[in-house]
Amino acid sequence: MTKKIISFCLIFILLNSQAWAWGKIGHRVVGEVASFYLTKKAKKNISKVLDCESLAVVSNWMDDIKSDDAYDYANSWHWVTIPDGMSYEETEKNEDGDLIMTINRLIKELKAGNLDANTEKQHLMMLVHLVGDIHQPLHVGTGEDIGGNAVKLKWFWQNSNLHRVWDSEMIDSKQYSYTELADAVNNTSKDEVKSLQSDTIDKWYKEAMALRPQVYALPDDMNLGYEYSYKNWDTVKSQLMKSGIRLAGILNEIYG
Repeated sequence: MTKKIISFCLIFILLNSQAWAWGKIGHRVVGEVASFYLTKKAKKNISKVLDCESLAVVSNWMDDIKSDDAYDYANSWHWVTIPDGMSYEETEKNEDGDLIMTINRLIKELKAGNLDANTEKQHLMMLVHLVGDIHQPLHVGTGEDIGGNAVKLKWFWQNSNLHRVWDSEMIDSKQYSYTELADAVNNTSKDEVKSLQSDTIDKWYKEAMALRPQVYALPDDMNLGYEYSYKNWDTVKSQLMKSGIRLAGILNEIYG
């Protein structure tokens, strides 16, 4: 009972803090980058599944449905808690599911190829979104501050929190469209693409964990702005790029 109460409280805080990894622009960037690396066959098959909508367009569907109680079962799928010094395998698993568990399940069920059309579409839209989520370092949380939502600070002298800075405020401050930002991050060699697409999901979450000290390197006055953005912007771009390329690799395995 206590675990259920804690889980409910975490979900309530996350939903009311708008804990949306990367924000709308960031998720669209992931979808746009992924589209660039799809095989022709995968593009054709994915277009059929998504009723001709693009990966960028559907990338935020899983955040949009947070307003619909019918999808409350998916609330915990956006994040995973892995304390410092632990691996995912060592953690106590959320009985409602978590980010890593759900990505693995969606991939397995999509590869099986026996879903009805509506379920397949929803699975695909979820996968597009969650591969983005796992590359946002604060969605692989320590369990101490609700993925940075409890870290109150200023962003250019305006009230904010650490999670919001990482999911949208750094990106929004650059004033890119999602297509412009996708072009800006998509400058990878063929060898790096091949390497990234061979990485396991274990490597994805471990990379996110390794970035946490950098994310939490905050000034004493907790007022973030140009300096913090300058130190972290390359990391944001790199994570968006990796997410899109890795997503494409998975989708090519499923549909290409």
